[in-house]
Amino acid sequence: MSFKKLHKPFPSFLFCFFVFLHPIHRAKAANFIYSSCSPSKFQPGTPSQTNLISLLTSVAAAASQATYNSFATGNDSASPPGAAVYGLYQCRNDLRADDCSACVQSAVGQLNLVCPDSYAASLQLDGCLVRYSNENFLGRADTSLVYRKCSSSTSNEEQFFRRRDDVLADLQTGVGFRVSSSGTVQGYAQCIGDLNSADCTSCLAQAVGQLKNSCGSAMAADVYLAQCYARYWASGHYFRSTTAYPGDEIGKTVAIIVGILAGVALFVVFLSFLRKAC
Repeated sequence: MSFKKLHKPFPSFLFCFFVFLHPIHRAKAANFIYSSCSPSKFQPGTPSQTNLISLLTSVAAAASQATYNSFATGNDSASPPGAAVYGLYQCRNDLRADDCSACVQSAVGQLNLVCPDSYAASLQLDGCLVRYSNENFLGRADTSLVYRKCSSSTSNEEQFFRRRDDVLADLQTGVGFRVSSSGTVQGYAQCIGDLNSADCTSCLAQAVGQLKNSCGSAMAADVYLAQCYARYWASGHYFRSTTAYPGDEIGKTVAIIVGILAGVALFVVFLSFLRKAC
């Protein structure tokens, strides 16, 4: 019996293909969740635009160093009244530094397309949030509902409710970022980095209450309040949430277009890489 075929070199095009696929594990963190833009807009070339550009540049640069940071630009006597911009970013605490940075940079880029020249805006991806405003919201308690979605699939099994409630009870006691699971039900929750323990607990209690009261027997549900969020899902239902809180369709459409364009760009780069290296 001949074994010569076993020593045949691994096809170079397959090696290049697997190298290209390696970064795909980051894609989930960049999944679009919601966006919100103020109807009021500033004029291009004004101090408001200059300060916003400066703030978003700082946000994008800082994300490789920490999972949370906040900024204020133009809030001194050198800027005219009303031109100050306040902002923050936050990544999920389980993201690596490079994934956090990539997520925040993606969010900043999408904000510029979804909310051009807006005085206030926020954009939430699966792995990170970027938010800014011309009004100082930093460190101020806010539990208003921003976004909610409930899966179309439901369950009436007592065991599901018991496990879901165990997960939500555990998430509610967390401070900062917390992950929990019970049987086939998993979840995680997070508060904005500048919240103290008491405000975080209060915010999460309201988020959990929204999950139970608004999504009922849904097998997957997300609730995002202004300063915290909580999510749960049963195995196999994580990406099946279809009923969304209204108000983000325009932003979501634009983000999908951005994702398609990015995918096309990556494909072109991949083809070029194949021609040169493979």
